[in-house]
Amino acid sequence: MIKIIVLNKLRDEIVKTFKKECLKIFSLIGDLENNPQKGKILGHVGNMSIRELRYKNYRFYFIVDGHKLYLFTKNQIEDILIQFVRMSKKNDQQKTIDEIKEILEKIGEKGFQ
Repeated sequence: MIKIIVLNKLRDEIVKTFKKECLKIFSLIGDLENNPQKGKILGHVGNMSIRELRYKNYRFYFIVDGHKLYLFTKNQIEDILIQFVRMSKKNDQQKTIDEIKEILEKIGEKGFQ
């Protein structure tokens, strides 16, 4: 089972920024249930993989257990958690990625809750 979590703070930011378009974004995020391999890989910290989804000039960053995605096929994935943690515009992209890596290195995935 694939479980997708969008942090409450990020959910509020999406709704505030996009208003009516937020449904398209949540639909884009929901597509990961059918295709968990979707998204550009930005890096790895331990066994966690940092990925991004794009929508216009915005990037939505999520973390996922990278080993499970590579070892199993889509039909074999039983238990995987995809956690959306941040959003940024194109010009703030590297700063946001570095921030995510730093949190994962120091605290781990629990640092986003």
